[in-house]
Amino acid sequence: MTILCVNIDHVATLREARKITEPDPVTAALLCELAGASGITLHIREDRRHAKERDLELLMQLAKTRVNLEMAAADAMLPVAVKYRPHQVTLVPEKREEITTEGGLDVAGNLAKIQSVTESLQDSGIRVSLFIDADENQIAAAAETGAEFIELHTGCYCNAVEEEEQKRELEILVRGAHIAQDLGLRVNAGHGLNYRNVQPVARIAGMEELNIGHSIIAHAVFVGIERAVKEMIALIK
Repeated sequence: MTILCVNIDHVATLREARKITEPDPVTAALLCELAGASGITLHIREDRRHAKERDLELLMQLAKTRVNLEMAAADAMLPVAVKYRPHQVTLVPEKREEITTEGGLDVAGNLAKIQSVTESLQDSGIRVSLFIDADENQIAAAAETGAEFIELHTGCYCNAVEEEEQKRELEILVRGAHIAQDLGLRVNAGHGLNYRNVQPVARIAGMEELNIGHSIIAHAVFVGIERAVKEMIALIK
């Protein structure tokens, strides 16, 4: 059964808009857990412009479900992961000028580096997922790194306007998931998923986990975080 992990980055974004202490993303995470979320995702960027190490530290102390840390495959980020030892690290591409992650990690073009980071994380007892496009070459390269998971980038599917275009992008995701599973990889997905488009992705055979943040936090502004999480879980199920 596909499960929901809630990304709390956008609570941290709101906090940092005023550079104060509220809203607290860790409090949001605990409320998401109480509403039934199976995990919490947090992206600590190299420039720390949203989530902070303090958020991860408190999450590891207080969270009852699993914690997934998104981070760049950078040497400077390894000590953070090793210090706090989240249950999973998802390696993502990162640009300083981007508002949010814009595409999948180029594993095929950076195989040695990503393999090295993956091994270092696994040596610390952290399982590794690679955030990639549903491209056969990238999936094959991900399998070479020894990572346990991939997270399929669903941005193109979510951004599709026409029904036929969305259908084509969904077929790409389905095919990518099948290829990955044949190579021994476990499959998650995320980026841009919302209450209108999540169900077809949740139904992909073998899909284990969906990482969703912005749409849940945006909906929570109007209905509260507990209801927002519960409504998304109901759609996924």
